[in-house]
Amino acid sequence: MKTMKLLEVYRLSKRFGRTVANDELTFDVLKGELHCLFGENGAGKSTLSACLTGFHKPDSGAIMLNGREVVFATPAAALDAGIGICRQHFSLVERFTVLENIVLGTEREHLRFDLATARARVAALCERLGLTIDPDAPVAMLAVGERQWVEILKALYHEVRLLILDEPTAVLTPAESARLFAIIDRLRGDGLAVILISHKLTEVMATDRITVLRRGRAVATVRPAEVTPVQLTALMMGEEPPPVPARTLRHKGEVVLEVEGISVPGPRHDFRLEGAPLAVRSGEILGLAGVAGNGQREFLDALTGLARPTQGTVRLCGEDMTSASPARWMAAGAGSIPEDRYAEAMIGEFSIAENVALGWHRTARLSRGPFLSRARMADFARDAIERFGVKQAGPKTQARALSGGNAQRVVAAREIARARHLLVANQPARGLDIGAVAFLYGEILRAAEAGAAVVLASEEAEDLLAVADRIAVFFKGRIMGVVDARTASLAEIGAMMAGRAA
Repeated sequence: MKTMKLLEVYRLSKRFGRTVANDELTFDVLKGELHCLFGENGAGKSTLSACLTGFHKPDSGAIMLNGREVVFATPAAALDAGIGICRQHFSLVERFTVLENIVLGTEREHLRFDLATARARVAALCERLGLTIDPDAPVAMLAVGERQWVEILKALYHEVRLLILDEPTAVLTPAESARLFAIIDRLRGDGLAVILISHKLTEVMATDRITVLRRGRAVATVRPAEVTPVQLTALMMGEEPPPVPARTLRHKGEVVLEVEGISVPGPRHDFRLEGAPLAVRSGEILGLAGVAGNGQREFLDALTGLARPTQGTVRLCGEDMTSASPARWMAAGAGSIPEDRYAEAMIGEFSIAENVALGWHRTARLSRGPFLSRARMADFARDAIERFGVKQAGPKTQARALSGGNAQRVVAAREIARARHLLVANQPARGLDIGAVAFLYGEILRAAEAGAAVVLASEEAEDLLAVADRIAVFFKGRIMGVVDARTASLAEIGAMMAGRAA
C-alpha cells in the first residue's frame, strides 16, 4: 500500500505580496505513510497546509489526489475530498460541547442533523481508538490535552484519507504522545496517510519519510535511516544548529516577587499555595513543571492581574499587587508571554507596529501628548524586528501573516522590553523550531542577567533543567515541591508531576 501515491504536490507556489511563502514546492505522500514536514518557523509549512486544505488557493502549481488534479475553493471542499487538518492552535468553539464541536459543519445539506446517530458514531470512534471523553462536556471545561483529542476526533469523524497534524504533541504529556502515535499506527493500517508537522526530533525520526522545507522550498526528502538528527537540522537551517542556552552563574539580588498563601479558582483545579511563601529573586529563573491543567495557568494569572486570588497576598518589589489589574502590573515593570500567542497576546488584524505598541500606548515612549506617535511605533517595531530576528516582515505587516515562530518573537520583544522587574513566560517555546527555541531562551536568560526575576512554565522538563535555577512542580492545583535544577533529575520531576511528593 505504501508504494501507491495518495497525494502529489507539483511546483506549488504561494505569495503574499512580496513574501514568497511556498516556492515551486514539490513532494508526495504515499497511502498509509507517516510523512513529516520539517522546517523552521516561517519555512512555509503552514501555508502549504492551508493550500492542501482549501484555506488558500495556490498561485501556481498542482495538487493531485489519487492521480487526479484537485482545486479546492473552500476548506469544506478539501474535507469532502478526504483531507483534514488538526491545527496547532485549536479551532474549537468553547461554548459548544465535545459532540457539537465534532459534528459541526458535517450536515450542510440539511437544516437539522441526527444527534443520536452522531453520538453513536462518536462513541464507536472513541471505543475504536481507546479514548474516554465525555461527549456532553463543554470544551471550555477540558484540559488542553483533551482538546487535542477532540480536534483529532473531529477530523476522523469526517472519514478523511489524509490527516495533517500540526504540532499535535505540543500540548500532550509523554504518555499521551505515545498513545497518539499508537493510534496513528492503527489508523495507518487502514490506509490513512498522515502528514506530521513537528519540531521534536524524536518524533521526526520516527516517521517513514521526511520532507525538509527551507525558505518555502522543499530542499530534500529523506528517510530517517539516511540522516542523523544533526544532519537533518543542518538541512533545515542551512547551517549547524545552535545549542539551547544553558543556565549561567548569575548574581541573585533582592526578593522581587513574593507569593504567600494564595488561592485562585480554576476550571479543573483550584490553585492553593500552602506552606512557606514562594519568593523569586532578581536574576533568578523559577521553572514551573507539570502537565497542562494542574494549576500553573491559575498561578501565573495571579502574577499578571488576569486572576485575583480569593485569599493570600502577591507582592512585587514589596508592593501589594494581590488585587492589581493587568495595567498596573505592566506599569510596575512586569512582562508576560502568555500560553497562546494568537488568542492572548496579539490582534491578527493589527500590524506588527500596533501589536508591539499594546500596553505601551499610554507611555511617553510611543505617544506624543494624548496621541500615539506612528513614527515612534514604527521605530519601536523596527528595533524589535531587527533584535528578535522576525523574518520577512516590516512594521506594517499584519500579525495574522506571521508564522508561529515569528509571532512569538514579536510577543517576546514587547514583553521582555517591559520586564524591568518580572518576566512571566508560559510555554514560550511551544511549537517552535530548534533555532527559535535557542534564541528565545537566550533572550529570557539575558532578561535574568539584566536583573529581572523570571517565572518560566514549560511542559518540557529538559528545558527547565537547562535554564532554570529552581523548579516548582505542580499537581492537581498545588505545588508538590521545589527542587534545585542543578541536582534534580527527570525521573524525580516526572514522579512529582504524577503526584509523588519530593
